[in-house]
Amino acid sequence: MTAEVKLVCRDVWKLFGPGAEKYINTPGEDHSLRSIQQRKLIPAVRDVNLEISHGEIFVIMGLSGSGKSTLLRCMSRLIEPSRGELLFEGVDLRTMSASAMLNLRRHKMGMVFQHFALLPHLTVLQNVAFPLDIQGQPKNTREQRALEVINLVGLAGREHNLPRELSGGQQQRVGIARSLAVEPELWFLDEPFSALDPLIRREMQDEFLRLQATLNKTIVFITHDFEEAIRLADRIAIMKDGAIIQVATPEALVLDPADDYVAAFTRHVPRDKVISVAAIMRAGSELKCHPDISVSAADKVAAVASRIYEAAQPLRVIDENGSPVGIVDREAVVRLLMSDSTE
Repeated sequence: MTAEVKLVCRDVWKLFGPGAEKYINTPGEDHSLRSIQQRKLIPAVRDVNLEISHGEIFVIMGLSGSGKSTLLRCMSRLIEPSRGELLFEGVDLRTMSASAMLNLRRHKMGMVFQHFALLPHLTVLQNVAFPLDIQGQPKNTREQRALEVINLVGLAGREHNLPRELSGGQQQRVGIARSLAVEPELWFLDEPFSALDPLIRREMQDEFLRLQATLNKTIVFITHDFEEAIRLADRIAIMKDGAIIQVATPEALVLDPADDYVAAFTRHVPRDKVISVAAIMRAGSELKCHPDISVSAADKVAAVASRIYEAAQPLRVIDENGSPVGIVDREAVVRLLMSDSTE
């Protein structure tokens, strides 16, 4: 069954500078990057076309200034695109009035940014309940919902602390809880973990994945860290100069980068953490293999490498239904690991 498409960007542009709106909306004009730059305009987002499915973690990444955060803000109309359509559940957001758009953000969109933006004079409970207060919900209702998400993000017992009494990771959890309080259908996160220490960042990534397994939100996640992207993403979009260069799964980006720019993002990532057993196996259901041990075709090689390497015989590879689809042996693992060391 094809996944439901939740958000569509169609021919989306955002240029900054004098005359940008007229220029980009004039048919027949040269809208190449060179022409834009010659006109002294800033090409923040250029001709973006995307479809993001329900329940997908869609990561957008690129170097600083590539346009990723501007694109996210265009998706939510925090920044008005210069041109294009933004379809959320089939409705073009650009046709909605300011009040209708505000109502949509309050009820169906959640947003988490790099800077926690907690209200320092409010407790954790009050911060999390704040968007529900804005909606006009009764105090008992909003506090009950706030307590639910506080527990969900692992902050039970901290309800009455002020932000200054929390660690950076705990403050970020408050920001996440606040965005979840409205039960959003579409969740935007703009480099939410980049200000955290590496250990806390890893813990927050784990927490994020746990939450997604429970909630199954449609997520647009911005990062400049490819290792974070491959941990979290179902698909990744790579941006440069405001344009999407490639959209693919993490594995496909590593195995088949569209150009040198994309390859630069993947060059130093351990391939065994990205590439699945399916990519290195020998296909065939009747091949000779160990009678008792099998691995999943979807497993990342790093997760099963020791099991494969220690086996005296090749191991059977099975699909999601448990049916044999091939074999994998230690030589295949070694070839993959050697390809890392020679790049």
